[in-house]
Amino acid sequence: MRRALRSERVTVPGPAGRLEGAVDSIEASPRAIAVVCHPHPLQQGTMDNKVVTTVARAFAQLGAQAVRFNFRGVGASEGRYGEGVGERADALAVIGWSRARWPSLPLYLGGFSFGAGIALAISAEARAEGLVTVAPPLDKLPADFVAPDCRWLLIHGLADDVVPFAATEARLATFSVRPRLFVLPDAGHFFHGKLAELEGAVTSFFGPDLAVTGER
Repeated sequence: MRRALRSERVTVPGPAGRLEGAVDSIEASPRAIAVVCHPHPLQQGTMDNKVVTTVARAFAQLGAQAVRFNFRGVGASEGRYGEGVGERADALAVIGWSRARWPSLPLYLGGFSFGAGIALAISAEARAEGLVTVAPPLDKLPADFVAPDCRWLLIHGLADDVVPFAATEARLATFSVRPRLFVLPDAGHFFHGKLAELEGAVTSFFGPDLAVTGER
């Protein structure tokens, strides 16, 4: 049963200045934290991107405090684009803030496109319990990248002409740890008309761990 979603705007101290964020949640005792990273800052990516908000909504409906945020230089976030290095530092700062606010809750990470690459890059350092990457640019990861050993869901569209699935599939073949793949045959990079399927994939994969089972 879908529950009413509330969204709280927040400001998070970041390494290059204040970061603009939002916390999506339902009226229930929180079961987890979910931090979701947005697409490329120089290509109009923001925390209000529809794929990002869909992933956050899925986690919130499962009882997580779903935290979206704008990387440095995006929206009201201070600073300027950090070539990926700065954005990883931003994400870790948001994770630290979230853990201070909700101590002892398990952490889940999510991201779309560039944000999926950021989430992957920090997942081990952040000690994430679970990870969802939507259209991750795996071919841009360093050659010595080690895949995370947490529960990992990878969602991709076969019609993606920005991050081709063939490149993702080829890089996955080099990993010792494989994600659960959810591939949509007729979905493009931005999942137009496919957001319900995307949300359903996140819900199905993480639902057994996090689902809210009754009124609180």
